[in-house]
Amino acid sequence: MILRFVLLVVLALASPKVSYAQQASPPPTVGSISSFDPVRAAKAWLDTVPAENRAKSDAYFEGGYWLILWNFLVGAAIAIVLLAAKLSARLRDFAERMTNSKMLQVVIYAIGYIFIVAILSFPLTFYQFFVREHQYGFATQTFGPWLVEQLIALVVGLIAGTIALSILYVVFRRAPRSWWIWGTLVVILLSFFGNFIAPIYVEPLFNTYKPLTDPNIRDPILAMARANEIPVKQVFEVDASRQTTRVSANVAGMLGTTRIALNDNLLKQCTLPEIRAVMAHEMGHYVLNHGAKLTIYFGVVALLGFAIARFVFDWAMRNWGERWQVRGIGDPAGLPLLMLIFVTFTFLMTPVLNSIVRTTEREADQFGINTSREPDGACKVALKLGAYRKLNPTPLEEFIFFDHPSGRARIRMAMDWKAAHLPAGNLDAPEPATD
Repeated sequence: MILRFVLLVVLALASPKVSYAQQASPPPTVGSISSFDPVRAAKAWLDTVPAENRAKSDAYFEGGYWLILWNFLVGAAIAIVLLAAKLSARLRDFAERMTNSKMLQVVIYAIGYIFIVAILSFPLTFYQFFVREHQYGFATQTFGPWLVEQLIALVVGLIAGTIALSILYVVFRRAPRSWWIWGTLVVILLSFFGNFIAPIYVEPLFNTYKPLTDPNIRDPILAMARANEIPVKQVFEVDASRQTTRVSANVAGMLGTTRIALNDNLLKQCTLPEIRAVMAHEMGHYVLNHGAKLTIYFGVVALLGFAIARFVFDWAMRNWGERWQVRGIGDPAGLPLLMLIFVTFTFLMTPVLNSIVRTTEREADQFGINTSREPDGACKVALKLGAYRKLNPTPLEEFIFFDHPSGRARIRMAMDWKAAHLPAGNLDAPEPATD
């Protein structure tokens, strides 16, 4: 996470400007309680999406497959250019002329490196996160405010990147043989720290958080939180509509900083059952400790990546180190080589990384529907998310490219849950209900 953050300032995705309230009407009646078929019910929900909306969603999401490749190629190309043209070595030499402190040399190098990468990668960033989002009607921000936020993100990236690289290169210098083990531990610790401070100090830089005052929405959310021992007394509303039209929410924080937040798009576009379904899902992430678990899971993947990086880095040094004027692992001029190794590793591990996240999202879906008891609300939200996520992919597509369950999978799970609870009389409506 930290190394990827250094390579490219992570930018918030804009979202679809679509009238979701008119996107899909409730599916047709699918039978009585005794004959309720979850397979037919799920298909009925999916069939409510007009063909033109489905085609647009599929085109948008499938275009993202190519963007994974283009981001890899651009990242790899930048790293190769910095090494082959000896720009990285010159930047290191400049840092050494500025100070004798190894720590400050890394800081100076990191600032220059992050600026160079941000500038060289900006054309793709601009297309991916601004032009393309507007082409599909998925963004609400004009260029000026968007650019300002990218500059803020760049400042955050400079601070986070220089701190992370300074610590990592201390490890690299002091443990030239076992740096890959200690480097992994540092990345895990920095990830925990980043997860702690981001909701408090970073996210408010881009959006305003204010207490949600509508008791009809706030109180049911707090009731679910109390039932699951989530230590909060307020629900916050986020002004995300000035950037995006995506519905979103989260339950984040630890050590007394826990916060429940939902964006204003969720309030504007969704009914109370849908909001309950979304918020119960987000509470599932918190209750099931997904933040900590994902850090550990990705830490294991990072350990594998660092182990591979050690052998590839040493091999590259023997063959091209002198030509690139890179002295070894403790030399910051070798950072582009490390980034080339890691972007390649991350690209090849895309199905694994997506499957890890998708598994936790599936668990949160299960927790959410058991907590909210809103299967129809969950289906309606899945259709809304389907405006920019392919609703009905092939199994191979879902395995490789989806970091969340597909809309089809989520709706089928909701209908399976509904079918399981109908005989017990736990639901009032046997069919997908109107708002």
